[in-house]
Amino acid sequence: MARKAVAQELSRERILAEARDLFNTFGYRALTMRSIAKAMGYSHGALYYHFNEKAELFYALIKDDFSMLLQRQREMIVREHGFTSNLLQKLMMEFVWFGLNNPNHYEMMFMINEPELQQYSRTEQAQCLEMFATVLKHVIPDQPGTESKKFTLPWNLFMSLHGLISYCIQFKQSYEEARKLTDEHIRLICQGLDLNAPEQQRSHVTLVSHESA
Repeated sequence: MARKAVAQELSRERILAEARDLFNTFGYRALTMRSIAKAMGYSHGALYYHFNEKAELFYALIKDDFSMLLQRQREMIVREHGFTSNLLQKLMMEFVWFGLNNPNHYEMMFMINEPELQQYSRTEQAQCLEMFATVLKHVIPDQPGTESKKFTLPWNLFMSLHGLISYCIQFKQSYEEARKLTDEHIRLICQGLDLNAPEQQRSHVTLVSHESA
């Protein structure tokens, strides 16, 4: 009964809110369930009522982050009414916008390399990649040799955007500060894809920034 009372007092939502700040401040490795609980003024048993281990607690945070990102991308697809190269550019810009406006979230989602976390976030990361793959499959022209590209390009596209986001986060550049660079980067990616879309559809993507914010 005492354990249940503590669990009711220390809600899952409060644990997640305070744990996020602690992970952002001290990093994943530096924290334990005991130190997280101590920082919150509770015994570590109160945390174990909601989470079996630190990795599960961390995953609960990034799962919410992935849900937010994927929902924004799905809403963008619905608004666009069809798979076009313009939609692909908007999704790329949206991905960069999310990363640079939520750098702590992005680092937790894509940049922390811990063996004990590998079992948790693969599904959500794959869903982000699949979002790009679905659009690419529809906008890449059907020509000899393009079929294999539909399997390799989503990963290459993601890694190119990830590199840009990681660089900007490292040097603490905001989305607005990196906007011109992002626009040019995405334009060059689309030129390299050779989508054969009308020029007015491919040329300028800053119109997204930020209708979905």
